Amino acid sequence: MAHTHESNTKRIWFVFGLLSVITVVEVALGIAKPDFLYKTDLFNMHLLNWIFIILTVAKAYYIMWAFMHLEGEKANLRWSIVAPLVFLIIYLVFILLIEGNYVFDVFKGSQYKWIF
Repeated sequence: MAHTHESNTKRIWFVFGLLSVITVVEVALGIAKPDFLYKTDLFNMHLLNWIFIILTVAKAYYIMWAFMHLEGEKANLRWSIVAPLVFLIIYLVFILLIEGNYVFDVFKGSQYKWIF
């Protein structure tokens, strides 16, 4: 019995297109910085920054899904790879936001001056 080999060209172009669109949206938002996104705060951070974080995590997840071939694996294996990474990314963002806000408050409301 002969097996037919299916070309992955269509899938490769789809992944390339999707990741390119997300990257173009990130770059366009970074250049344009719309006021309604930049001046709106959500959890003590600009809404534009939240959009960047969400789009970056979505790109990272899709890269893992497509290039590490996780879509063909069993659910338990997928979750054993994805769940720790999602937890660590959320933890890193949380720590960076808390510490960054603390450092900003120290320099803003104290006798120390901005030297950078």
